[in-house]
Amino acid sequence: MIELLSKFTHRMADLLVNLAGAGLILMTAIVGWQVFGRFVLNASPSWSEQASLVLMIWYVCFAAAAGVREGFHIRIVALEEAVPPKLKHGMKLINEIVVGFCGIAMCIWGGELVLKTWSHVIPSLGLSRGLAYLGLPIAGFLIALFSLERIFEELHGDDVENEEDPRWN
Repeated sequence: MIELLSKFTHRMADLLVNLAGAGLILMTAIVGWQVFGRFVLNASPSWSEQASLVLMIWYVCFAAAAGVREGFHIRIVALEEAVPPKLKHGMKLINEIVVGFCGIAMCIWGGELVLKTWSHVIPSLGLSRGLAYLGLPIAGFLIALFSLERIFEELHGDDVENEEDPRWN
């Protein structure tokens, strides 16, 4: 069961990183077009700023969720590395539980935000404001799922790997 969950979450994290990267590239192109339009054509597209902001909400949420799965999110490990292994194990469990609850909170309150803003339209895009925020509950659900997987791995005694910069070791 854990292996099946691990395969699914690994593929999902890879997909999220790829989507986040594509969103960043697309946002960069949109902002580049906006700058070109403003300073060269003297006619900046009205939709570019809102479109880039919507993309940024989505790709940041997706990258944050993937960061939880892959362990490349921001954290300080100095205290964790300085304590005995049993205490380190407990600290990792507590960390994953807290991150999981943050994911649940994002899912619940992000979902409420989506519902409350669904009827509002982004004028320059003609899209629902709720659609812009839909990445929050999706990412929150995935963060909670990825944290649950890491909790299972920690309880099972697996060495939960993190993507760390080798220069810090």
